[in-house]
Amino acid sequence: MSVSPPGPEVHVYQPGELNREVRLHLEAGFPRLWISGEISNFARPSSGHWYFTLKDSRAQLRCALFRGNRANAGVEPANGDQVLVRGRLSLFEPRGEYQLIADALLPAGSGALQQAFEALKKKLEAEGLFDARSKKTLPRYPARIAVITSPTGAAIRDILTTLERRWPAAVIDLYATPVQGEQAVPGLLRAFRQVAGDARAEVILLARGGGSLEDLWAFNDERLARAIHASTIPVVCGVGHETDFTIADFAADLRAATPTSAAEAATPDGPALRRQLTTLQNRALAAHGRQLQQSWQRLDSLDRRLRGQHPARRLAETGTRLAALRQRLRRIMQARITEAQSEQLRLSRRLLARHPAGLITRLNPQQAALLKRLLQAVRSELTRHAARLGETARALHAVSPLAVLARGYALIEDENGRLLSRKEDFSPGRNIISRVRDLRVRSCVTDVEQVADADMVDPLARSLVEPDE
Repeated sequence: MSVSPPGPEVHVYQPGELNREVRLHLEAGFPRLWISGEISNFARPSSGHWYFTLKDSRAQLRCALFRGNRANAGVEPANGDQVLVRGRLSLFEPRGEYQLIADALLPAGSGALQQAFEALKKKLEAEGLFDARSKKTLPRYPARIAVITSPTGAAIRDILTTLERRWPAAVIDLYATPVQGEQAVPGLLRAFRQVAGDARAEVILLARGGGSLEDLWAFNDERLARAIHASTIPVVCGVGHETDFTIADFAADLRAATPTSAAEAATPDGPALRRQLTTLQNRALAAHGRQLQQSWQRLDSLDRRLRGQHPARRLAETGTRLAALRQRLRRIMQARITEAQSEQLRLSRRLLARHPAGLITRLNPQQAALLKRLLQAVRSELTRHAARLGETARALHAVSPLAVLARGYALIEDENGRLLSRKEDFSPGRNIISRVRDLRVRSCVTDVEQVADADMVDPLARSLVEPDE
């Protein structure tokens, strides 16, 4: 069966990219752990780092302990030594090699102590001694600090130096006790009882310098862990170096990496507070000065307003304003009167110019001239219309049937007034009416005779050329 190449939705890793992701998963997925085994292939190059392989009967693991962590090695190992190694898992990306980055190396004899440590830790953790909800809050500005540590070690010097620098106002009560050996645990328990009995301290510093697992074993005691948890006073534990963890660290209200860190965690930063107080004081003084200046300015403003609102001054200002208003009123009234008089004179002139008598006087000549023109136009129009009427009458008379009748012609009608002109209209025996000038002659047809057209021309011509009588 053939395999198709991956599509665009599939991410294709490069070796370096894959090794990097594997390294990140290893480092994030595994906490710091302890591994026991036999050393082989031990190498110590000029760089000062140690490289070796840790193996047992079934497998082997490459390890590297860098020069900075060599102080945590109890002895310099050799091939074949049984050792207990602490570190974190990682991956060397260029070669893809799985390895352990070690930060501590102990002889295999320490393995029993480590197992006892892990067993006690699990037991107390199950009982709730390490529960974060039971941790007490440290005082913000402690006035009295109890220090439980050895009076001759470097830890007390570091603590006192740090407290003197950071918070010199606090009173330091030293409860001296052994911190290593058989007398360490009884001494530490006795110191906690004394602090509780004195009931003066506000915070307890439990401190010790660095050392091997055996040297710090007193701080892994169950009785001490229970005493720390039962203390009504907050406990800050600063035992060993940053990489050292003890049961007391887990039982304390706060774990510090070193004794110096414990002193710093239990106290505020005095110099910083002093600087902050100085800054706040300067700001308060500046604010007070600004407020005082604003108050003076407001007082001056109120004084000026008070003087400006004095009754006598206000009366004087009111009187001056009243006089000015009166004078302004007089000017306005005089201007209004003058303007009204001018308007009255102008209107009077316009009224006189438009008076009926004057208008009649001015219009009389125009009326006479218009009347004369009207009479002339009427006479001219009457003459023109009379002439036109005469012409029309003559033309009408020329074409009037009555004029034809006056020349000797007649109109033949029946009894109903209908004109008769066709042959069939004149049947013998029919009554007809002849209209001649101003006469109507009733007659009866006795005979009808056909006349030629030529016989009718001569009488018609004579009637057209002969003038009417």
